[in-house]
Amino acid sequence: MADAGKERGTGAVRRGERQDDPKPADEFEVLLITGMSGAGRSRAADSVEDMGWYVVDNMPPKLLVPLVDMMTASASKVHRLAAVIDVRSRSYFDDLSAVLSHLDDLGVKTRILFLDASNEVLIKRYESVRRPHPLQHGNRLIDGIMEERELLSNLKERADSVIDTSNLSIHQLSTTLYEALLGSGPSTVAVHIFSFGFKYGVPLDADFVADVRFLPNPFWVPNLRELNGQDAPVSDYVLGSEGATEFLDAYEKAVLIAIRGYAREDKHFVTIAIGCTGGQHRSVAMSDALAKRLRKHGLSVTVSARELHRRQHPDVA
Repeated sequence: MADAGKERGTGAVRRGERQDDPKPADEFEVLLITGMSGAGRSRAADSVEDMGWYVVDNMPPKLLVPLVDMMTASASKVHRLAAVIDVRSRSYFDDLSAVLSHLDDLGVKTRILFLDASNEVLIKRYESVRRPHPLQHGNRLIDGIMEERELLSNLKERADSVIDTSNLSIHQLSTTLYEALLGSGPSTVAVHIFSFGFKYGVPLDADFVADVRFLPNPFWVPNLRELNGQDAPVSDYVLGSEGATEFLDAYEKAVLIAIRGYAREDKHFVTIAIGCTGGQHRSVAMSDALAKRLRKHGLSVTVSARELHRRQHPDVA
C-alpha cells in the first residue's frame, strides 16, 4: 500500500465569511473508491460501510455535487460519504476534476482510494467468475484491462491511498482498509457492552459472557433496592465489594488480549455481555466500570442495559 498523504478540502473563504467561521461542510468527508475492475471495489465498499460511512455505488462523479450539496445544506446525520466510481467510458471521468474542485470550495475533506491488482491476477479473477470486462467490447480480456489502466492512470497518480490487492485475501483487504482509514491495532475494534439478567435468558449474540452473581446483591439492601447500577450508591456498593476490582483487572486483561487478536483477524466488532440475576444492579455497574477501563486504552465503547426497562419484582436480584 502506498499512501501519498495528501488531504484535500481546505476550502476557499467566501465573501462575508471569517476564516474561522464554521461552515456546514466543515465536518463532512467524502471518500472516492475507485480502481481497476476486479481489484476489490465491492469488498472495499462493504468494509467502509461497516466503518460507518454512507456508501453509494456506481455513481457518476457529477452526481456527487448535488448529493453533497443536499447533505451539507440540510440537517443530515450523514457526515461521511463514500462513493464507488467504476469505469464505464472516458466521459465518465471528464467531470471528476470539476467535482473535486467544487468539493474543495465547499470545504469538504476528500480522499481518493485506488484499488489495483496485477494483470495476471485480474485475468484469473475474471475467468473464475466468467464475466466480461466492462471495456472488453468483444475483444480479448487483456485488451479491456489495458484500456482501463490507461483510462485510470491519472486518477491513480492523484490518489491518496493505493492498495494492491493481488496477494490479499478478502479478510486481509478489509484489514488493510481499516489500517488505511482508521489506523491499525485494537483501536479499529468497536466494543459494545451490555448488562442482562440470567433469569431472562442468556444472550445469543455476545462474544463474551461474564457472570457477576458472585458479588453481593444490592437488591437485599433496603435503600439500594429501588435504584439500579447506574446510580452512584449502587455502583459504589458493587465496585467496593470484595472481588469486584480483582475481577475487572483480570477481565480487562483477557478482553484486551482478545481484541488485539480480533483486529489481526479482521473482526472489528465485539460484544460483551455481563449478567447478574435480574440485570438491574451488579451487571449494570460492572458494565459501566469495564467500559471506562477499555476507553482508557483508546477503544470505542458503547454501553446498554438490556433489562432496565423491566419493573423490579421481589425475586429480581
